[in-house]
Amino acid sequence: MPTYQYACTECDHRFDAVQSFTDSALSECPECHGRLRKLYGNVGVVFKGSGFYRTDSRSGKSAAAPAAAGTPAATETKSTTPSTTTTPASTPAKAAS
Repeated sequence: MPTYQYACTECDHRFDAVQSFTDSALSECPECHGRLRKLYGNVGVVFKGSGFYRTDSRSGKSAAAPAAAGTPAATETKSTTPSTTTTPASTPAKAAS
């Protein structure tokens, strides 16, 4: 369950409360019964290691150069001789009698 931070708007009392996501927010200060506000801090998620940023999976070259160099279309050359296609021999159809 998450921990929320609250601060009183009247006496500036600050405290933490462990609440479920479905629980409603606290509205009354336990010290002076004044109005509470929820405090928002930094996000508690830290991404460490490689692979989290766009530049992590790239090489030192530009993005278009490595992709075009490794593709078969970029290295393929056209042949000057006509290609012949072979089809498997089919069985002749029987003549109608």
